[in-house]
Amino acid sequence: MTESLEVKLQREELLLSAFLEMVRSPDGDFGVIDRLAQASSDLESLQLIINFLANEPQGKAAFANYPRLGEVDLELLALMPSHTLGYAYANHMLQNGLKPLQIKPSSNDYEFLGAHITETHDIWHVVTGFNTNIIGEIQLEAFYVSQLQASRFWLALIAKNLLKSVVYDIERSAEYMDAIAQGWMMAKHAKE
Repeated sequence: MTESLEVKLQREELLLSAFLEMVRSPDGDFGVIDRLAQASSDLESLQLIINFLANEPQGKAAFANYPRLGEVDLELLALMPSHTLGYAYANHMLQNGLKPLQIKPSSNDYEFLGAHITETHDIWHVVTGFNTNIIGEIQLEAFYVSQLQASRFWLALIAKNLLKSVVYDIERSAEYMDAIAQGWMMAKHAKE
């Protein structure tokens, strides 16, 4: 069932409004990020991502079982051997003053996708080595775009950063473009 022209125009206006709010907001404003995620998450594009991920055995199993991280005890993980992901994740979180995000249980594929990406976001900072500053976030956004197929949300975040450099800080534009290229290429090589 295709949406009516009126519904499509309303969705586009909501997305543009959320995008402009994001451009005007300081980096890291989670409320604005959430509004952009809601405005850019139409079921058609989300289903494309789910189908893409479910083509792999791990993705198919994840969408069948909805595995979640659950409650994460950073102090306990910090006691693990230093060569483990658990230790590296705890160290990353504690050094950056971050806490694992608690997301409500998933009842469908769309909720699971959003929850999984949200709760594993900082794990991906550890795995990729991307910092939590704006450059590291841009690198990770480009990584996600490459890994998850076309997503309005991740593309909007990248576009937001480019527009912010145009409007507020043109001197950083080359640095932002390099970050996009680095994240994109790391994801492309990870697929090989």
